[in-house]
This record gives sequence, C-alpha cells and structure tokens, in this order.
Amino acid sequence: MTDVSGPGSTTPAAHSQLPATAGLEGEPAAARRVAWGFITRYTLAFISTSLLFLAPLLVTLALKVNSLVGIEQAPNSLALVTGIGALLAMVGNPLFGRLSDRTTSSWGMRRPWMVTGLVGGSLGILVVALAPNIAVVLVGWCIAQLLFNALLAALAAVLPDQVPPGQRGLVSGFLGVCVPIASVSGTFLVQAFAGSRLAMFLAPCVLGGFWVLLFAARLKDRRLAKADKPAWSLREFASTFYVNPRRSPDFAWAFASRFLFVLAYAFLVTYQVYYLLEQIGSAEADVPRQIFVGTLVQSAVVVAASLVGGRLSDRTGRRKRFVFAAAMVYGLALFVLAMASDFNGFMVGMAIGGLGFGVYTAVDLALVVDVLPDRDNAAKDLGVMNIAGALPFSVAPGIAPAILAFGGGSYGVLFAVAGVGAIIGAVAIVPVKGVR
Repeated sequence: MTDVSGPGSTTPAAHSQLPATAGLEGEPAAARRVAWGFITRYTLAFISTSLLFLAPLLVTLALKVNSLVGIEQAPNSLALVTGIGALLAMVGNPLFGRLSDRTTSSWGMRRPWMVTGLVGGSLGILVVALAPNIAVVLVGWCIAQLLFNALLAALAAVLPDQVPPGQRGLVSGFLGVCVPIASVSGTFLVQAFAGSRLAMFLAPCVLGGFWVLLFAARLKDRRLAKADKPAWSLREFASTFYVNPRRSPDFAWAFASRFLFVLAYAFLVTYQVYYLLEQIGSAEADVPRQIFVGTLVQSAVVVAASLVGGRLSDRTGRRKRFVFAAAMVYGLALFVLAMASDFNGFMVGMAIGGLGFGVYTAVDLALVVDVLPDRDNAAKDLGVMNIAGALPFSVAPGIAPAILAFGGGSYGVLFAVAGVGAIIGAVAIVPVKGVR
C-alpha cells in the first residue's frame, strides 16, 4: 500500500494507513479496528510502564536521596540525579525508537525492545535501591532511564502500528488514564512496603513487569523484512533526534505545547515531597500517605476526564480545543497549589489538576499521532516527540534552584512559574493546522 502523504505532510488523511510492511500477512495493521482484548492489554502495559517511571519519581527516589544527604542538600542532589537521568532519556527514546523501526528480528520490531528495556531498567532500579551514596544512585538511575525509555519507545509505536485513526481518540483516552493509575498504584505500593526500602523500589518492577511481558507475548507484532531495512548512515543517525520544523510545522508546535505542559508537571512531580515538607509543614513520616491520598483524588478525576475527553475528540473530530482548554485548567491548578497553606489546599489543587491532566494526555497523544511526519519512521518520530516528555525532567530540576533562590525558597513561587508554563503550552497548540 502506498503512503499518499510524503514525509512533510501533516494532514490527518495522509496518515490514515501504513505501508504494507506494517501489516500481518499483507494486511495493514492500522487499517483494522482493534478488539477490546487488545485495548485492555495495551492499557495495562502502558500503566505498568508508567509505574516503572513514576514510582521512584513520586516518592522513593526523593526519600532515598534525603536519607543519604539530608533535607538541606536533598533538593540539589535530587536535581543532579533526575536532571542527568532525563538527559539520557531524551537521547534514549528516539534512539531506541529508530532502532525499533529498523529491527528485523523474528520476534518483531517492537517486542525485543520491550523485553530488553524492562529487564535492563529494573536492574538499574535495583542499583538505586542498594546505592550507598549519590554517585551510585546516579549510575543506577541513568541505567533505569535509558533502558525504560527503550521499552517506552517500542510501546508507544504500537499505537500508529496497530490502531486505525477512527479509534485513536478512544485508545488514547485509555492510555491517558495510565499515568494517574500508575501514580496511585506506585504510591500505594510504596506505602504498603514502607518497612523495606528495597521492596519499595522493586515491587513496582515486579508488578509492572508482569503486564508488560503479557502484552509483549500476545502482541501480533509488526515485522520488517531484511530487504526493506533502510540503509544506515551518519546523516541518518543525526536525523534520529530531529524533525525539520519547516517541513512539519504542526509537529513542531505540538512538540512545544507538550514540552511546556510536561515542564509544569515535572516541577510538581519532582518537588511535591519537599513542597509538603516545607510549605505545608508535613512530617516526613506522613508524606508517603499524603502523596498517595492526593494522587488518588487527582487520579479519579483524571480517569473520568481522560475517557470522556478521548471519546469526545473522536466524535467531534476536534483535538486542538480540548488540548488548549486542558492545559489552561492545569495551569490554574498549579496556581491553586502555589497559594495553598495546608493539606486541604493541596488536595483542591490536585483535583483541579486531574481534570486538566486527564483531558490533555488523552487528546494530545491522538493529536500527535495525526501529525506524525513519516509513518515509516513512526517510532523514531514518536521518540523525538517524547523528548518533549523527557527533557522537562532535566530542565525543571536544573532551573528550580534558581527559581527557589529568587523566590526566597518558596515552593509557591516555583509552582506559580510552572502554572505560567502550562498556560503558554496551551497557546502553543493554536497554530497547528493539520487537525481541528
């Protein structure tokens, strides 16, 4: 089947089908509607992948750093670890996406990287859990970030590989609930195993690994014939990390919008432990429970908003207005958190954030898939887009100390800056023309 778009096109119709090499037994996979069994397994695998990333970021990594260096040095040490790890994630996601697009294994294009990423990343988490100092924490976290991004790149490519355009809003809506469910699951597991630091780190790997492996085992993976494998060159390698914004302006604007939105989210996720300790005045022993409760409330709203937003975007054929409104609401939530002075205020901000986060994550993914520049390199281009999801976790801890210094150590000022970023992210989606 011929790709009618050309690599620079950004119209939704241009991306309605995959080349014949994407299908099984000659049928293009993304031309067939996917069954509920596939959607369920795919969602569980995505929840599990999110769990692998978020469980350490939400609680255990910050507590591990705090136990090694103390509360005074913890923010800077955490910034070092998460910042360098995010830089590796930024490189690893498109790189492994490119390698996945070129994989000719009998296991398929995506499955080998799912398994390799899961196993390697879990070993990195083990290193973090056992680390005696910050240097070893950094090594382990870098291994985890690099390999878990191999898993993420392969898993994300399944959406354009397997799901037709008419179901992408629906499936994206289900994928939009993955982060909140993973957040609740992660904080619950950490709380449940609070008596053992090792179990706090490894329980998410065990639970998440089961569902990832189940999905990989059942996936009718896309296969690439060795004769169709593109030639490799230095120029080709350099293009792994880049999409020309002049040829694909819609992709570039979507990238900018996601970067700013995730940057706002990264400030909250990375620093909510210290926000609760310093601004709200929580005791350290209460922080895991408080984050669990706040995440549970937020996640309940996210799940409902994501499922409804994804379906509505399919029915109306519109994506931009949902993404714009969602980012604005998330910005409002961060302003509420910035002004909060007690745990109740924290809960209100988290609930409002759930509404914006749920709709954004559901519809933004469908929008991005609609504006991918080149279906033959879907995993690579999604990897480039995922830089917008990884880089903020390097930028946020890199600039947070300066914002805190300017604001006199106030985490309210930090979250207010994050709110402004989310609002600018909403505005950045307006110039997209290839989708409504």
